[in-house]
Parts: sequence; C-alpha cells; structure tokens
Amino acid sequence: MVTDAYREFVLEQLGRVRPVAARKMFGAVGIYADGLFFALIDDDTLYFKVDDLTRPSYEAEGMGPFMPGGDPKQVMQYYQVPPEALEEPDVLRPWMETAIEVALRARRRRRKG
Repeated sequence: MVTDAYREFVLEQLGRVRPVAARKMFGAVGIYADGLFFALIDDDTLYFKVDDLTRPSYEAEGMGPFMPGGDPKQVMQYYQVPPEALEEPDVLRPWMETAIEVALRARRRRRKG
C-alpha cells in the first residue's frame, strides 16, 4: 500500500530532477521517465532499479532489495533509495539517473535477445 501523501512527496522530489510519470500497479506505484520503468513505491518506500554494476552502491548504504509481500524468495532488481537522497535534488540526481540508465540497459538487452 502507498499513501497518497508519500506518493505525492516522492513524485514531487523526483520531478525536481526530471519529469516522471506514475502508474498504479498491484497496490504499488510504478514510476517512469522517458517511458522507462526505473522505480517503484511500495509500503511508502521508494526503490530504484539496479543491476550488478549498481547494486553495490545501495548495499554500501545499507539499503535492501524490494521483496513483494516481504517474501525473500521473490527478491526483485529494485533496491531501497537512501531516505536522505529524497531530501535534496543534488543528492537524488545521481541515484535517479543511474536507475534510469539501468532501465535503459535492460531494455536494450531485451531487444537484442
């Protein structure tokens, strides 16, 4: 579940970096930039898309993966964004841009394969 207040806060903060769109999905919210699904909100927590190159940055900050329904068997390639990153656009920008790049790389891999 995502509260309206948290959803609006996140979208406002992300929108200060670049335009985003949001769509409801299974009780969560998917977030898109330039048509790329790069983030999601669930349980009033923001997660960005990661891959093997970017995951260590999140782990170094003590952030964990998104697990639908809290099931550790269903870990997804999205990690919690450090909460302090949401407070300042200059801190948020590199996290957000990197997540968008991950989504773009994933799209390119799907098109090749």
